[in-house]
Order: sequence, then C-alpha cells, then structure tokens
Amino acid sequence: MSNISIQHVNYQNLGWQSAADLYLPPGFDEAKQYPAIVSTHPIGSCKEQTSGNIYAKSLAEAGFVALAFDASFQGESGGSPRFIEDPSIRTSDIRFAIDYLVTLPYVDQDRIGAIGVCGGGGYTIHAAITDHRIKALASITGVNFGRLIREGFSEFDPVSALKAMGKQRTAEAQGAERHVIDYLPDSVEEGRANSITDRDVLEATDYYKTTRGQQPNGATSGLFSFNSAAMGWDAFLNAESLLTQPLLVIIGDKPGAFGAYRDGWEIYGRATSKDKEIFVAEGYSHYDLYDQPEPVSLTMAKLIPFYKENL
Repeated sequence: MSNISIQHVNYQNLGWQSAADLYLPPGFDEAKQYPAIVSTHPIGSCKEQTSGNIYAKSLAEAGFVALAFDASFQGESGGSPRFIEDPSIRTSDIRFAIDYLVTLPYVDQDRIGAIGVCGGGGYTIHAAITDHRIKALASITGVNFGRLIREGFSEFDPVSALKAMGKQRTAEAQGAERHVIDYLPDSVEEGRANSITDRDVLEATDYYKTTRGQQPNGATSGLFSFNSAAMGWDAFLNAESLLTQPLLVIIGDKPGAFGAYRDGWEIYGRATSKDKEIFVAEGYSHYDLYDQPEPVSLTMAKLIPFYKENL
C-alpha cells in the first residue's frame, strides 16, 4: 500500500471554525494540481470514522486530495450549542469545505468531487443540487435524514414529535438543561434486551459502540430540541431539474430501518443527471459498507474509475 500523508486543518465556517483532515496522495507535490474530493461523515459520526479512515484514505491512495471534515457543532469543529444536526447547516458545511479547497494552489478547482456516507450521502446530494462546483458525486448507502426523522426517528408520528421538540426548546430557552439524545443503545446486548431487532440499529451499535469503529468524537448524539429543523427537509428536493452532475449511488441489498436501500433507488430515479449509475452490493448491509474489507473493495472498484473519468 502506498504511503499517504494527513494534515489536520482548520478553516472559517459561518461564525466558527471547521476542523478537517486533509488526505494527500503518495508522492504529493505542491507544485502540481490534483482533483479533490470532499468526504462527509454520517449522522452522529466524525471525520476519523468511515468518511475519513476508509473513504478519504482510499481516495488519497488512488491519487486524489480528499478532505474529511467534522460537521459544525460536532467533533472538533466549532459552533454552539453542541450536537445540532441541522440539514441546512450540514449542507452549508460542504460548501465551506469547497471554499477551503479552492484556496489551495495544488487543488484544481474545476475538478472537485464529493462523497458522503449514510446521512452524509444525503447531504452531499443536497449540496450538489445547488452547488455545481461539485463536478461529480457519490452517495455511499446514503440516507435522506428528513424522511428518516419524519418516519422512524419520530415513530411515524412527526406532529407529536414536533410538539415535544418545541416544548423542549422553549424550556431550554428558559434555562433548562439541553436534552442530548443518543441515537443508539449502549451495546448490542442492551439493544436486544430492549427488543430491538432491526439490522441497522444493531449493526450501527456494533460499529459505533465497540472497538470496530468507535472514536472519541463519534458521539451518536443529537440535540433533541433542534431536530425539528430536519422535519420539513428533503435531501432530494429539485433533483429532477437541478442535479445534473455525474452521480454514483452505492447501496447494499440488505435493507434496514434507516432506509438507504429505498433512498438510493429514489434518488437514482429522481436525478436528472445523464450520467448516473446505481450499484447494489449484493449480500451486504448498510454498515458493511462503512468499513468491511470486501464490500469496501467492491465500492472502491466503482468509485475510483468513476472519479477518474469525471474529474
């Protein structure tokens, strides 16, 4: 395996700094120009997990400059209060990541791509719909967070959830303690003891709550009172008219409650991109595509030629 280098960087976001890891390819030469790819992490995740240590790393090994960043209000990035998961800001984060990349003399601003995993895949799609500096994009087991929060995350009763979020936000504005929820049980065993049987929830717990994928900033947490921002949001809004860039959608064929399988097929159908492809990794689930060697290898065999052709 070729040696890559990783630089920890900070750059200006709205009223705070974003923290990111910049993955540089083997034999990196500042005097040359490289295609670059922004890598966006899942909900409740961080730059040191799948968006960085799997996908950004592999793309750098293939010759791309790759930037894996922490979402605003999360990880090492700034912003307060902590653990806000606001789709508009998460999409804006991708634009600021591109703003940073175009200041680097060794990045070819006409060859910038984007990739995202899980919720990061949905955010990447939404960003590309209105930011055509993104010349090609890939969604890895991408999830439309707006749909998910209206459905499973609100137990299919979004209006009651909105009322509870509003009540909690009022209480916090009046001085109550912030209510930060953990999206997952503490362990797979605890989840099963509480009658959780869904593949995605149990496999997410195995990834985030064990040495397999656990990282200090992979908090799997969200500020409950601010989750209402996602209720009226659609990752795929206007894809039929504005999403024209080359698009690669990768999903596993073992669906779970987070809905990446259905969301993958939906955006593949809705995107107006003339160059679009969906690849179904047969025999694999949502979380297999985070870090398991064989499905990741299958994914990279699609991703690298896709980016080389389109960037």
